[in-house]
Amino acid sequence: MRQSGEEPRWLNGDEMRAWRSYVVGAALLDERLHRELQDNHGLSLTDYTVLVVLSEEPDHRMRMSQLADKVASSKSRVSHQIARMEAAGLVRRVTCPGDGRGVLAELTEEGQRRLTEAAPTHVDGVRSHLIDLLSESEQTTLASIFGRIIEHLQATGR
Repeated sequence: MRQSGEEPRWLNGDEMRAWRSYVVGAALLDERLHRELQDNHGLSLTDYTVLVVLSEEPDHRMRMSQLADKVASSKSRVSHQIARMEAAGLVRRVTCPGDGRGVLAELTEEGQRRLTEAAPTHVDGVRSHLIDLLSESEQTTLASIFGRIIEHLQATGR
């Protein structure tokens, strides 16, 4: 980070092109994946992501704070998301065993059913709009780049 009063290190043309390609590409990809899930299954991309994360847990439940970290969101935003999903019967809130103040989000049978239904649509979208456009080497590079970005951002806090 620059010190107060220091001139910023402005992006050169190639850096600006990389940045803008990422910003626009990520937004368009998220929008397309969201629209495909919404149109075909009545789920948002965020709903789908929450269902996936919960389904990957051995008991299909997770503390709300951990869920927020896993989906890269704030606790407040996840709380609102879970409230909407709970109203739709996809998840339920349960008290954390051994910690009466803790709250867990738990995948319901309906949530699992909807996830199972929507997964082929999502994976087809990810494959056709990203994975199949990249060589194996580019996939490895992309994973490496974003792994490094995730590590950096997690280490420096939110």
